[in-house]
Amino acid sequence: MGKQFLMLLAAIASVVIAIDSGPARAATVNIVAFGASNTAGKGVGTGYAFPARLEALLRAKGYDANVANAGISGDTTSGMLSRLDSAVPNGTQIVLLAIYRLNDGRQGISDAEHAANKQAIVSRLRARSITIIPVDIRGLPTQRDNIHLTAESHEAVAARLLPQVIRAIGASGGH
Repeated sequence: MGKQFLMLLAAIASVVIAIDSGPARAATVNIVAFGASNTAGKGVGTGYAFPARLEALLRAKGYDANVANAGISGDTTSGMLSRLDSAVPNGTQIVLLAIYRLNDGRQGISDAEHAANKQAIVSRLRARSITIIPVDIRGLPTQRDNIHLTAESHEAVAARLLPQVIRAIGASGGH
């Protein structure tokens, strides 16, 4: 009877510990916004750029998400390709890919090289099993330079990305 009582006590203790520890928390979801000046927040600052806005929206919805801003103003697809591994560290689950033609054109990079660089970036991210979400900035208001997004446009980009990122987090079991 003593051995059965101890076994019962151990079973009850394990149930109490399981209940007390609460539900298992998902690990932090690591997201990288990868691009050039509009990703970096040129003209509005990184705190108002879409990566910071998206992180705030995700956290407000209860997601433990870190959205790193890997935008560099003036960067080309060649530059992005060369810094890809350092900008998108191991453990990254999602990349918000914001690659556009403007900087390449200004630097004399042909359409063919632009397309090849973009495809190489996508291929390397896919090889690492990273979910890629393209960043669409079409149709949004820009600053006076007609290139860089306004603070309100960055908020709109974050709002556009939010449901896509939540779906991607759900698909990876992150919440």
